[in-house]
Amino acid sequence: MKHRKGKVYLVGAGPGDCDLMTVRSHKLLSQAEVLIYDALIDIPQLELIPVTCLKIEVGKRGGKPSTQQEEINRLLVKHCQLGKQVVRLKSGDPFIFGRSSSEIQALIAAGCEFEVVPGISSALAAPLLAGIPLTDPVMSRCFAVMSGHEPDALEWEALVRIETLVILMGGRNLSEIIWQLQKHGRSPETPIAIIRDCGRPEQQIWLGSLSDIVQQTAGQSLSPCAIIIGEAVRLREYLIGPESTNMSDTPVTSNNSQLLAGKTILVTRAASQSGEFSDRLQQLGARAIEMPALVIGPPSSWEPLDRAIAQLSSFHWLILTSHNAVDWFFQRLQAKGKDARSLFGIKIAVVGKKTAESLRSHSLQPDFIPPNFVADSLVENFPWEGGRGGTAPTNCKILFPRVESGGREVLVKEFTTKGAQVIEVPAYQSCCPETIAPLALAALQNQAVNIITFASSKTVHNFCNLIGKNPELSLSEDWLENVCIASIGPETSKSCYNLLGKLDVEAQEYTLDGLTEAIVQWAAEYPR
Repeated sequence: MKHRKGKVYLVGAGPGDCDLMTVRSHKLLSQAEVLIYDALIDIPQLELIPVTCLKIEVGKRGGKPSTQQEEINRLLVKHCQLGKQVVRLKSGDPFIFGRSSSEIQALIAAGCEFEVVPGISSALAAPLLAGIPLTDPVMSRCFAVMSGHEPDALEWEALVRIETLVILMGGRNLSEIIWQLQKHGRSPETPIAIIRDCGRPEQQIWLGSLSDIVQQTAGQSLSPCAIIIGEAVRLREYLIGPESTNMSDTPVTSNNSQLLAGKTILVTRAASQSGEFSDRLQQLGARAIEMPALVIGPPSSWEPLDRAIAQLSSFHWLILTSHNAVDWFFQRLQAKGKDARSLFGIKIAVVGKKTAESLRSHSLQPDFIPPNFVADSLVENFPWEGGRGGTAPTNCKILFPRVESGGREVLVKEFTTKGAQVIEVPAYQSCCPETIAPLALAALQNQAVNIITFASSKTVHNFCNLIGKNPELSLSEDWLENVCIASIGPETSKSCYNLLGKLDVEAQEYTLDGLTEAIVQWAAEYPR
């Protein structure tokens, strides 16, 4: 049997946030068989790793014991020669203070195949996320990056003439760095910023001058930090606004809206529908992990819907209770050689803002939207003859394209009682996925999830099925105790109570925006 050839990837993890890693890095982490990583790597990044991956931490945190470089080299060679796909995950970029040369030399000597994958160094990310440009036509025409481990080894006489300095790993030697700068001619009034934990929810920034920054940070743990020195620091005030010093801060791109910072949120919508919701949560500072609990596809047979489409002119109302119903109905309408003109003379009722938006994308306005965005409200407020509580006109015929399983029985029953003829036709099907998405699986396994969101009863059912049938997931009986369960509306909440035994958040407006708002309110009450 031919021996499988291993390979080592020296991967830059970036400044800390998974979203700031390269696409290539994400892919390699999801395929890793062995991970050898530094202490500065975050838990969210480790969640990208398959559960079966062997994880080996090798230290490298300033001021604390760490694995000797020779041992790291040996581990890389060993696992590569065993035929494994090895990821050597380094904070920032592998070639910026990453000590990669020794590891590469060891791999070359052993005949091991390797690849270096770049990452965003905190030397660039920290000032950017703090709102400090490293270059400016007036204040900073150049900058220099250096390590602050050994201040005595630096050429301070030359460095003080460079307009902007970026010093990494200098927290423990801050006093010495400040002394050297002033000794060699930098003004005590020179602005300075210290950025700790850049790109993470706990990012913190101190602003001051060479004359007062040591006093400001006395007693504080500054590691890991980037120190920015020069007039360019003053530009932050114009880009972000005046800020107090010694403060918790958020990235410049956030516009101070990081209301969900530090929260990891599991999104259980279908993969094709979760992107917008996940993006909104991430804009608020959350880490959104998608765990699709629905797979949307065509019905088992198109015949019932095709028959209804052929007889569209006989219907008085078209009822669409989800944007899935809108999308699949119009896809099939087009497949049969028809378009929105075929609905001339038919009134359309929809449930919810998103459903209405989906309908408008087909250049059609809904004739009726119930005040509450649930099907029960459609029944209660439907514009029958005589208004609410009235009856259907004679021979009223309603077309109701819906999901193939789990339709709206109450809606059909009530409309039939009112005297309408309701024709139900399957327009799409929603099924439970076979597996849990790897990132979601790792987050659950590591108990890193703070909030789980549900936008339908079916997602609750399917979520429980996925949890129950996954052999790789070993959760304690009380694993939900510290997890917030968030529901989009009353029917979904009932499923949460019945299947999960709890509910923490229910949207007041039964929309994704309403669910987001409810989560933000919960996070304000329970910040950590």
